[in-house]
Amino acid sequence: MWKDSISILDRKRNRILQAGGHDKIEKQHKSGKLTARERIDMLFDPGTFVEVDNFIESRIDDFGLDKKRVPGDGVVTGYGEIDGRTVFVSSEDFTVIGGSLGEYHSMKIARIQDMAYDMKAPIIMINDSGGARIEEGIDSLSGYANIFLRNTKASGVIPQIAVIVGPCSGGACYSPAICDYIFMVNGIGKMFITGPQVVKTVVNEECTVEELGGASVHASKSGVTHFTYQEEKDCFEGVRKLLSYLPSSYLEKTPVIKTEKESTGRKSLLYSLNSLVNKKNRQDSIDRCAELVEIVPDNSRKAYNVLEVIDRICDRDSFFEVQKDFAKNVVVGYGRIDGQSVGIVANQPMVLAGSLDYDASDKAARFIRTCDCYNVPLVVLVDVPAFMPGTAQEHKGIIRHGAKMLYAFSEATVPKISVIMRKAYGGAYIAMNSKNMGADIVYAWPGAEIAVMGAEGAVNIAFKRAISESENKEETREHLVQEYKEKFMNPYVAASRGFVTEVIKPDETKRRLVAALKMLKNKQVEQPAKKHGNIPL
Repeated sequence: MWKDSISILDRKRNRILQAGGHDKIEKQHKSGKLTARERIDMLFDPGTFVEVDNFIESRIDDFGLDKKRVPGDGVVTGYGEIDGRTVFVSSEDFTVIGGSLGEYHSMKIARIQDMAYDMKAPIIMINDSGGARIEEGIDSLSGYANIFLRNTKASGVIPQIAVIVGPCSGGACYSPAICDYIFMVNGIGKMFITGPQVVKTVVNEECTVEELGGASVHASKSGVTHFTYQEEKDCFEGVRKLLSYLPSSYLEKTPVIKTEKESTGRKSLLYSLNSLVNKKNRQDSIDRCAELVEIVPDNSRKAYNVLEVIDRICDRDSFFEVQKDFAKNVVVGYGRIDGQSVGIVANQPMVLAGSLDYDASDKAARFIRTCDCYNVPLVVLVDVPAFMPGTAQEHKGIIRHGAKMLYAFSEATVPKISVIMRKAYGGAYIAMNSKNMGADIVYAWPGAEIAVMGAEGAVNIAFKRAISESENKEETREHLVQEYKEKFMNPYVAASRGFVTEVIKPDETKRRLVAALKMLKNKQVEQPAKKHGNIPL
């Protein structure tokens, strides 16, 4: 009796594992794509994945397909461990009915979303689908709505990560869009609301799938995706890496990599990348701050790569940049300072002199709010001349977009530390986490310039008449510029008014950040009683 029952179970399980059939699996591989289960194996710690609802079958009652019952209904759902932490997953199976979303397909995804929400654990949603299953009509559309609702409910509660490793079109795009982060793989990941054929029919515009919604487009132009990779293997390693910086939910503090001495020997259970940060590495990163005076020119008109600054203030090789190909005038990403996970927001002087435009404002505001959701402290590196001027910026709504940054920093209750390296001018300085916007600590380097605008512009406006009446206009202008810098722009003026916490040497930056983060680790801020704020979207 038991032998027969177990045999039946084995056959059913094998049918589930081979649901797409050998030919379709081979076709998936030939197209450069992994299968749904191969992706899961690559994502989770070996031997930890547990499948859920694997016996559920598709239900297609119309078009003479009522007898077509496909095990799994085109999606694999379950949970497992990543670096020892529980993580939930849905992985669409393109080898089964093209991974199309039907009633039971969506039900499986919604159930695993509910489980992740209830367990307060991250969820990873792997997208490789032909879209809504036409044969199921309104049931398919209703399924998308159920998923979107749960995405929204879980937003800010648990990390939600979407991985695009195949087609993701039409309504399917909006689940990833609501998630915290989107990963895409070049060549196989595609996202668009309407495909090239519809675009040609409606607006008479010809374009390829890649031009319309390929990974490179969304990485550099639309800003839809946050991380782009050439291979699926690297992509899933990237997902694992991102999770190492985030807690499992808003209820937890951010992960800290312990030293080997502090470790209990359960190294695989630490939220680490490849190795632990030991004392030698920490001291090494502090010593590297001495290089900052060589990296950052004292002439505020000269550019430098702020990534080199970030590398020196963070633990070695710990910075993980987000949206690196989009709005490059601002750099955002996760790093570690003395093992503590932090979010970095920095102006990039190599692009638009580090000024803020509408795309950079959106990019920074979204990242700030994500860090605040998951208790990740913010470290802000300031070298900003202005909000980008011009009719193009004004017509694109720089006022509205810039306000998002102001709102995000003001609303954030996590520890917020700013370091003014050089320029901090006007409204852009305020938007970069100034003291009166709620920064807990504001450090300034000795050469920092903090003012309404640059000295040259200020002098041309304030002393226009005196310069025009002078016998030697250029000499008078230069004299006034130097006088303005000495009286109004140096950091000691701001420090004397309480707008700067301390003026520090560049090589002291890492030590000050370590001390400030330690001091702020138990920061708590009471929120006003209201339904929610109204961010200028």
